[in-house]
Amino acid sequence: MVQAVHHHRPTLKQQNKPFKSKHATKSALKDIAKGRTQRPSPKSTAVNTAAQLRFNRRNTQKQIQAAKRAALVAATRIFNGTDGAPRIIAVIPLCEGINTEDAIRALSSAAGEELEGVEGPKMWKMKAHRFKTSLMFLPVQYGRYWDALDAAKVADYVLFLFSPTVEVDRKGDTLLRTLQAQGLPTVVSVIPPDPLVHSLDQKSRSAILKSLLSFIQYFEPSQTRVYDLFNSSDSLIALRALAEGHPREVKWRSGRPWVIGEEVDWEDGVLKVTGIVRGARLSANRLVHVPNFGDYAVSKIMSAPSSPNNSHKRVPMDIEPQVLSERVPSSADSLSSTNIPDDMANEQTWPTEEELNSAKAQGHHIPEAIPDAGKGITPKRIKRIPKGMSEYQASWVVDDSDEDQESEGGIHDDASVQEDDAEEQDHEMVPLDSVTDVETDRKSVVAFDDLDAEEEEKQLKEWRNRVQEERDAQQFPDELDTPQDIPARTRFARYRGMRSFRTSPWDPYENLPRDYARIFEFDDFKRTERDVQKAAETEGVEPGTRVTVYVDGVPEGASATRGLPLVIYGLLEHEHKKTVLHFTLQRNTEYDGSVRSKDPLTLCYGPRRLRVNPVYSQLTRGGGKGVNNVHKFERFLWHGTTVVASVYAPVIFGRQSCTLLREIEGVEVPELVAMGSFMNPDTTRIIAKRIILTGHPFKVHRKSATVRYMFFNPDDVQYFKPIQLHTKHGRSGHIRESLGTHGYFKAHFDGPISQMDTVCMALYKRVYPRWSEPWRPKPSGSMDGPTNEDEDVVMG
Repeated sequence: MVQAVHHHRPTLKQQNKPFKSKHATKSALKDIAKGRTQRPSPKSTAVNTAAQLRFNRRNTQKQIQAAKRAALVAATRIFNGTDGAPRIIAVIPLCEGINTEDAIRALSSAAGEELEGVEGPKMWKMKAHRFKTSLMFLPVQYGRYWDALDAAKVADYVLFLFSPTVEVDRKGDTLLRTLQAQGLPTVVSVIPPDPLVHSLDQKSRSAILKSLLSFIQYFEPSQTRVYDLFNSSDSLIALRALAEGHPREVKWRSGRPWVIGEEVDWEDGVLKVTGIVRGARLSANRLVHVPNFGDYAVSKIMSAPSSPNNSHKRVPMDIEPQVLSERVPSSADSLSSTNIPDDMANEQTWPTEEELNSAKAQGHHIPEAIPDAGKGITPKRIKRIPKGMSEYQASWVVDDSDEDQESEGGIHDDASVQEDDAEEQDHEMVPLDSVTDVETDRKSVVAFDDLDAEEEEKQLKEWRNRVQEERDAQQFPDELDTPQDIPARTRFARYRGMRSFRTSPWDPYENLPRDYARIFEFDDFKRTERDVQKAAETEGVEPGTRVTVYVDGVPEGASATRGLPLVIYGLLEHEHKKTVLHFTLQRNTEYDGSVRSKDPLTLCYGPRRLRVNPVYSQLTRGGGKGVNNVHKFERFLWHGTTVVASVYAPVIFGRQSCTLLREIEGVEVPELVAMGSFMNPDTTRIIAKRIILTGHPFKVHRKSATVRYMFFNPDDVQYFKPIQLHTKHGRSGHIRESLGTHGYFKAHFDGPISQMDTVCMALYKRVYPRWSEPWRPKPSGSMDGPTNEDEDVVMG
């Protein structure tokens, strides 16, 4: 018999009332007593029914549609009406033999409108009454590379012209890639009417249009059709796309004003530019940038109403121009772009007045002034320069005495960096003889001797070996042979060793060059950018207003433009100040030339175009910069890598794209070297140039080795003894002791090494950017280099 198990009765189990969080407060209970109902939350599970979800989705879509419609109306409001601001269309041919006038006339004939300003090649206007808007065409001649870039900067649309018989050549391909990197507005592709090719049948034309569409979609994927202006229906559709479309926003132009000069007048240093304000508000307190001439101040902005051209409208009375914005000196931007270094703020060793008075009281003779040196008794400095160097190149060579003085004072400037590079290239230095001065003491005269065949062939080989040098730098990065005739402690006196490249301390304000006292530094660049952009939204003249801008101090040559009308760009606050700018760059895959650090290039960013010698450094992925913000210097711009280019240049705000171009003498179209975007103006970024001294393990015993050929005297071994060693197979170690008198030393490593290994020592030195110069067309004459009164430069 199975024994029964005892169970308690279920009624004895206590069941407490669950806690209710609803209406737990007195105010909630009072609301219920008054008869109020609580509003249900849309996020609560009780109301998330299918009907509620459907209602929320529809409401969200309506809000998105309303926001898009409001943005479209706001973007196209200034184009409303035939008397509104005209839509700017840059007409750019990509093939040789295309006439831009035929394409513009085909569009005007499709709408039945007449063109204005046909006699001038700068811009043509057309009022499209059918579409209730007006158009302004900026025709660019084929091969005018810089004019095409400038026209695309200010255009709302770009009209690309293709030829049905001629392919796009290298000039057109380079122009397309540059425009793509610069930032393109809305693109429309057409084939202009050509009476010479009207005999093509319909089947051939369809195949040509498909081929051209496939080509342009590689650069502009949004293109869906190439219009044939020989057909009147295609001409009307293309015109409708230009007159009724929504212009695409170009990122770098966001928040920036510009004015296209419809009327330009110059009088007594004041440039008067009449046009319509576009982009953003234009203030007289901000500076304006005139392309190829620089930045200037605006004295005032006057209204310039245009009179209607329609004869059936009543002609209004003359309206007096009004002052819309006037420069206020207290809040206006200054034209000073750099600081003036105060040398007296440094540590002084000159005796004080108390010390001078005490010296006089003790009877010491103190001369009142130092007498001037007699004429002809001051010794002249004799330079040592490479054989075959010109006067211009020789004027930039730094003497050894200057280098010693700079090293004692702790000054690191660009001339010393250039001298180090020249020493690493092992140029042959020859002594120079003095020559006789001619005419004046202010300018030295050089004697030119034609190079012999042997020297000419030697320089030609050096020029051709640059490609081999780039290959060696890729195979043996940063490796350098220790010179035997110069002690290593003297040759590499400015270099230092680092245990860790990312964590070893390095003071960014240590031994700065004089150029760093001239530039500006932002405490918080992001915050300054937000404040500047927010202030620019409320001050100045609204876009769409026709004004006359009075610009002071502009040379007369700015008013005489050739291919395109004059355009002035409004700058934001502080954008005239110069600092260290860093750009992230990627090399153009179609460019095969060698690109070395400090090579002269043309930098285009925003409305500016500068001649620069950029310094390249590694880009740390993910935005990290390590503890010490040290980044490795890159000698070459390699394919397939992203680097950071650093220059001294005016600061820029916003998302700015940039391009690097290389101009070749005798070639009209430059070559696109690299493209990228603006990163930041970080003045504390340290660009460290690395060199690696290598040695051969002469004798090996487990973890110890006798190393030779890294140094050639025992003093150098003792000087570099604290620096850590490493091998190419991953071992690390240090120097134990010096052996003999020929630079041999014993080293100990953290593991066994092989005699086939290579012992390395890494040394680092900080390098600095170089100053940029405004871009201007190269003159036909020769350039004049700087001269020194007390220097004689003699050609060897």
